Amino acid sequence: MLRRNKKVTVSVAVLLLCLLAAAGAAGWMLYQKKTDTSNSNPRQALIKVESAGELQPDYDVIVAGTDPEGIVAALSAARSGLSVLLADGRDRDILGGLMTIGWLNSLDLNYSPEQSKLSDKHHFLNKGIFQEWYDQIEGTSFDTHTAANVFYRMILAEPNIDLLMKVRSMEPIVLDSGEAKRVTGLNIVTEEGDAKQIGAAAVIDATQDGDIAAAAGVPYTIGRADVGRPEDQMAVTLVFRLSGVTQEVWDSFATIGDGTGIDKMSAWGFKAARDYVSSNPDRVGIRALNVGRENDETVLINAMHIFDIDPLDPASVQEALEIGSKEAPLITEYLRKTYKQLENIEFAGTAPELYVRETRHMQGEYRLTAVDVVDNRDFWDAIAYGSYKVDIQRINSVDRGAIIVAPKQYGVPFRSLVPLEVDQLLVVGRAASFDSIPHGSARVIPLGMATGQAAGAAVKLAAERGMTFRELSKSEEAIAELRGRLTEQGMDLTHTSFKEPDYMKHKHYKGLLAAVSMLLTFGGDFNEAFQLDAGAMAGHFSNSMMMVKTVHPDFFKGNPYAALEGLEEPSQLPLTLDQLAYAAAVTAGVEASRESALDELKRRDWLASETIESIADPNKLTNGETFSLVRDLVQHYVGVIYE
Repeated sequence: MLRRNKKVTVSVAVLLLCLLAAAGAAGWMLYQKKTDTSNSNPRQALIKVESAGELQPDYDVIVAGTDPEGIVAALSAARSGLSVLLADGRDRDILGGLMTIGWLNSLDLNYSPEQSKLSDKHHFLNKGIFQEWYDQIEGTSFDTHTAANVFYRMILAEPNIDLLMKVRSMEPIVLDSGEAKRVTGLNIVTEEGDAKQIGAAAVIDATQDGDIAAAAGVPYTIGRADVGRPEDQMAVTLVFRLSGVTQEVWDSFATIGDGTGIDKMSAWGFKAARDYVSSNPDRVGIRALNVGRENDETVLINAMHIFDIDPLDPASVQEALEIGSKEAPLITEYLRKTYKQLENIEFAGTAPELYVRETRHMQGEYRLTAVDVVDNRDFWDAIAYGSYKVDIQRINSVDRGAIIVAPKQYGVPFRSLVPLEVDQLLVVGRAASFDSIPHGSARVIPLGMATGQAAGAAVKLAAERGMTFRELSKSEEAIAELRGRLTEQGMDLTHTSFKEPDYMKHKHYKGLLAAVSMLLTFGGDFNEAFQLDAGAMAGHFSNSMMMVKTVHPDFFKGNPYAALEGLEEPSQLPLTLDQLAYAAAVTAGVEASRESALDELKRRDWLASETIESIADPNKLTNGETFSLVRDLVQHYVGVIYE
C-alpha cells in the first residue's frame, strides 16, 4: 500500500499578480508581475545520518547511489512493498549527492507546456515523488541542509529501507549463463572493512557514472562517441560559496540589468562574468552565473568550467578540485570589482565534490535520440517526460557551448532504463541510455528522479509477473500497467497537447532533424537560431561536411576544405547547389569537378530529385535546403536515416 509522508508546506518563489484597471472597448486586462524575494527561513542543522545496524543477507532490490535519483528509486520500491537496501560510498555522510555535496542547489526544472507566464504556481512535468520533495524545500533553488534533511526524513519514514553509507566498494555479483548475464546482488565492503555478499532479485544503478552497470559488463559509449568524438565531454564544475549576501544585497541583484534576474531563491545572468580572465585559461574559465541561495546569507555559484578532466580517473578528479579551489577566490575578487552589488561579499569555500555533467552513456533496449527530443516525441512506454532545453556546455576554452533546442515535451521510454546484455539491472539518471545530444536535456536531476520512481515500481511489477526487465520492456500490456501504477503514485504521465514550434512546420524539417543529430546547427534558447530560411555560405558548408565526416568517418575520408580552393572569401560567398555537390563529392572521395559533381551525385542517387526540385534558387541555397540535401546524402550513401 502506498505510504506518503505528511507534507510540510514551505513557501516557494511566488509571483504576485496585480490586476490593473484598463479602459477601452476591448476590455483588456493588464497584469504586472511582481516577485517576492524575501527569505526568512532559518538554516536547519543537518540531521545525522545513521546506517542500518544489521543488514539482511538478501533484499528484493538494492539501489546503488544516494543521489536524488537513487533516493527516489528506493522510496518507490519500498512504497511498493519491497525490501530495499540503499547503499553508497565516496565518504558521503548525508543524502542528496550532487545536490547536497556537490552543492548544485539550483534546479534545472522540467516545466509543463501548460505553464502560464502569468501563473504564480509552477506546473512541472512528472510530479510524483519529485513534487513531494520539492514541496518541502524553499523553491527553484534550495538550502542544501534543507534538501538533505528532507531526503533523510523521507527515507526514515519507510521501514522497508535499510540505509548503508560510506561503503568502501560496491561490485555487482554477475551470473554469466544463458543468453545474457544476470545481476544477483552486490559484493560490498563496509566502512569498517567487512566484506559482505548481499543478494537481490534486482539492482538499480543510480550512481552518477553508471559504475555498477559498467562493472557488470553493460556496453556504453563515452562522451560524444555517438557523433564521432569520444574525447569530447562537457566541462566539470566546482561550485563555490560566497558569504555576506544579505536580503539587501540579494534585492540589489535586480538592479544589475543585462538579463540578470532573481526570484526568492535563484539568481541568474551576471553576463559580464564571462569577461573574467582566467589564471589558467586552457584549463578553467567561467560563464554567466547561476546563483542558488542558502538560508545563512550565503549563495552557491555554478559558473566555473574546468577542462580536460577525466571524471572516471580519481587522480584527474583531484586535479580538478585543486584547479577549481585555486581559481574560485580569484573569480570572487573579479566579481567584487565588476559588480558594485557584490563589493562586500566574501569567498567562503568550495564544494566537497565536483559537478560532473557527462561520462558514460549506457546502451539500452532503446537509445533516446536527438530526433526524439527535437520532435517532442511520445512513446508507448514513456515513464517520464522532459522539457528542459538541450544544454551542451563547453568542452574546452575555445568552445562556447550551445543550446541545441528548446523542446516542449518529450518522452523517456522505459526501454532506456534497461541495459543491453545484462538482466535484472536498471540504470537511472544521467548514465541511462541516451545519446549525447539528448543527454544535454535528459541528464537533469528532476527528470532522473522520475526515472528512479519508474524503476522502483518496475521491480515490483516484474517480480509479480515473473518477468525479467527486458521481457517487461517488450510487453505493451505490462508497461500499460506500470504506467497506471505510477499514475496512482502521483506521477503525471500525460503528453500535453501544445502548439507546435515553428521549426516543426517548416518544409525542410526532416533536414533539420538530420542536421541537429550531427551537430551541424543549434536553435538557441528559443529555437530562434535555426534560421532555416537564411542564406547558407560556402565556407560554413565545408565546416558542416567536416562534422559529417566526423560522425561517419568510414564513408567520408576526403578533406572538405579542398573544395574551397580557388574561391575568394568563401565565408562570405553564398552556397550554390554546384558548390554543395562538389564539397560533398570531395569529402566522399568521388572524382568530380565543381561542374560535374552534381550530375555524378544524381547518377549515384545520393541526392533525391524531389529535394533538388524544391530548391528556390540553386545559386543561393538556404540553410533548410542545405540540411535536406545533407540528409539525402547521408541516407542514400551512408544508409543512416534521421527520422
